Amino acid sequence: MLRFVGKQINNTLRNSLIPYNTVIRQNIRASHDGPQETEEEFNKQYVTYLNRTNLDHWEFRQAMNKLAAMDLVPDPSIICAALRACRRLNDFALAIRVLEMIKDKCGSKVKEIYPYILQEIKPTLDELGINTIEELGYDKPELALQSIDDIH
Repeated sequence: MLRFVGKQINNTLRNSLIPYNTVIRQNIRASHDGPQETEEEFNKQYVTYLNRTNLDHWEFRQAMNKLAAMDLVPDPSIICAALRACRRLNDFALAIRVLEMIKDKCGSKVKEIYPYILQEIKPTLDELGINTIEELGYDKPELALQSIDDIH
């Protein structure tokens, strides 16, 4: 009986929908003319979120996944807030993952952007006792074999 009621509702909704080929259907897509957020507001929003004392692992990973999905390299202030959050969560592996994500986000400009990022976050790394990926040797594969082309 519930299915019958559900079908009745679905048929009613189907009949009340606007036909697919009308002009109104074309204007449903949201425009990009909404309010624009400045870079300072964006950075402040993430820093404030990551500086919360009750931040848990799930919320931290959610924020990092959103940052990783964006087409940008996070500001050093966001990275420092993320590293401090890792210290509060007592998760060293997560801090290394943040550094790996930042290096990966640099893309083809890794030789230009990554040294700048390291220079800016170095005081925070020293304060928290976190080594860089290069210092830990994580920038090279652990079990990499020498190429046969390089043997001779």
